[in-house]
Amino acid sequence: MMIVCALSSGLSRRHEHLAALRLLPMGDRDKDVEILALRHQITVLERQLGVDARVRFTLEDRAFLAALLTSMPREILRRLRLLVRPDTVLRWHRDLMRRGHARTCGPKRPGRPPTVRSIRTLILRLFRENPSWGYRRVHGELVMLSIEIAPSTVWEILSRKA
Repeated sequence: MMIVCALSSGLSRRHEHLAALRLLPMGDRDKDVEILALRHQITVLERQLGVDARVRFTLEDRAFLAALLTSMPREILRRLRLLVRPDTVLRWHRDLMRRGHARTCGPKRPGRPPTVRSIRTLILRLFRENPSWGYRRVHGELVMLSIEIAPSTVWEILSRKA
């Protein structure tokens, strides 16, 4: 099936979700066959993972499922074969609406944001023009210029580039 191929070939998540649109022109019998195959795959995964295993969904996965399933009545949602409870999908939808869509759309990188390039360039220039200075002296000069940065960050930048 096309959705399974998109998942296994490593296409971006947007392409995976767009691949679901191919279901629109399919006949009922084809859709029923695909639904049965997908339900069987869920059963196999649940059996292999065990009862207590938790599947971790990314924000994109949560947003896609919430958008797809929240329009359905709750009693129909309860009859569907899902990896999560219907209340969880509804909670995901509430959380997304509360946070706002714009903040959840951009790519998220773990950890602290990188130091701005202009500050990195300034640190390297100060060090290059004053070879006797250590990272603490460079940090002191940045503080005098009202640039807030940790001394350890200055040390990291200098140790990577020096």
